[in-house]
Amino acid sequence: MISVIGIGPSRENMTFRAEKAIKAADVIITYKSYIKNIEDLVAGKEIILKGMGDEIKRAELAIAKSKEGKRVALVSSGDPGIFGMGNVLFQIIGKYSGVEVEVVPGVTAVNYAAGILGAPLHDFAVISFSDILTPISEIKKKVKAASDADFVIAVYNPLSKTRTKPFEESLKILLETKKPETIVGIVRSTDEGADVSITTLDKLADTKINMSTTIIIGNSMTYLQEGYMVTPRGYRVSYPIHELSREFYERYLEGDVNEGPNLGCEYYPCHHHQQNCKFCYCPFYPCAEGSTGGKWIKDKGVWSCEDCEWIHNDDTVECIQTKLPNILHDVDDLKNKKKELLKLRRECINITRK
Repeated sequence: MISVIGIGPSRENMTFRAEKAIKAADVIITYKSYIKNIEDLVAGKEIILKGMGDEIKRAELAIAKSKEGKRVALVSSGDPGIFGMGNVLFQIIGKYSGVEVEVVPGVTAVNYAAGILGAPLHDFAVISFSDILTPISEIKKKVKAASDADFVIAVYNPLSKTRTKPFEESLKILLETKKPETIVGIVRSTDEGADVSITTLDKLADTKINMSTTIIIGNSMTYLQEGYMVTPRGYRVSYPIHELSREFYERYLEGDVNEGPNLGCEYYPCHHHQQNCKFCYCPFYPCAEGSTGGKWIKDKGVWSCEDCEWIHNDDTVECIQTKLPNILHDVDDLKNKKKELLKLRRECINITRK
């Protein structure tokens, strides 16, 4: 039996199942630097340590030892199926018969980094920038596709002293397809734990990064909340319809709306000069997430749109108006069809922020 085991980024993040599988093994095969995280579990066992680049040799040794009737632990950091030893073993296992394998998953770098940064993951892609085995053309293709689809993107192996081109070429693509102010989280592994910082895409090149760094690049809705990186899923927050909003949407349903800037309004401009005032009262209120600048007034239970100008931009108004009339047939639909409205909001954020 070969147990392909992921031990996570550190001992405190290792699963009970991984610990149990290591204890049950007769032979431990792993990369030299990983043994320090499991030293207390391997007393009395045969230990085989190999260097970086010896992945095929490690897999062959695991199969050979298993065929001797021994229980083998083939140990990776993180998760063995994500740029780990699982891929290597299954690539060559077809050469042999009668080899029994189990995969013991572990906490991979993207999960570890996301937990430190807050809640940055929604739909996401994980891409390695290492071009040792992968051509740069393939890396660029994947980065372009993930960015065009507005995935949150987690980057493994971003940069080394000798390998800078994949990072430079990929960053160029990202800056062509994402807003420069896109939120980026950076978690760099150190001997003391993790060095964490949050920046924006246009400043990423100036940040300290190495091969032990995990980068999480937000999507068009990712924002900062109390120092944490958040990519919202769009949960509906119940809230009564304000009377002034009700009056406004009664007029809206009758076609009595302002087009463009409402220069006659005593509050104009409440956000910025030349703002589009068609949606004086936001049809998504409260969206209850800060991707466009809104925020809760602490301890008041009131959602403030003071810093949100998105609803008053021409391209936003144009996008919303393409589908809002098909959703809003009665003022109470602002509450009864809130999920549909919030999906429309997400759609228009994605379109207007590309």
